Amino acid sequence: MKKSKFDFRYDIAVSGSSNMKVCTKGTREKAFELGKELAKNKCIVISGATDGIPFVVSCGNREAGGFNLGFSPAISKSEHVKSYKLPLDPYDVIVYTGEDYAGRDVVMTKASEAVIIISGETGTMHEFLTAFETGKVIGVLEGSGGIADGAKKFLEGIRKKPKASIFFSDNPKKLVKEIVLELKKKEKKMKKGKVC
Repeated sequence: MKKSKFDFRYDIAVSGSSNMKVCTKGTREKAFELGKELAKNKCIVISGATDGIPFVVSCGNREAGGFNLGFSPAISKSEHVKSYKLPLDPYDVIVYTGEDYAGRDVVMTKASEAVIIISGETGTMHEFLTAFETGKVIGVLEGSGGIADGAKKFLEGIRKKPKASIFFSDNPKKLVKEIVLELKKKEKKMKKGKVC
């Protein structure tokens, strides 16, 4: 069967602070590099179609020829821009959920196969916990500040074993590689079903 011209393999959500002040020095550059690595590995970048870390990762992804899918908290393009004051570029497609931030977070996270946490505040923590509870592969960019730097300590206090693997690294290239390898393993296990 003929392949689609859109030859993307994995849907990976990027969760991080829209406020870059939370990030440590060098996080912007690492986020941009991570976006490029995701494109090189044929991953669609899913995000909240917002500023800050998701925007920077999406810009890196776009520069390397990737595809960006945003999940907006708004009900329409007009509300996205006027009320929420969120950008349209570099997002290739934006889904207007009308779910505000907390509802949008759940939809976005569940739509992904893996979630990468970079820095972040309460919204990132919400996405991290949603990913944890729904068994998504999780990557944490260490040294980026915020929630990402507290994730290991937080996990020490949880007795519940995660349903999927969690990877930690301060190297964007290494983190993407580990996540993609884990998704490939999961894909092999699922290949028993029909493929069109």
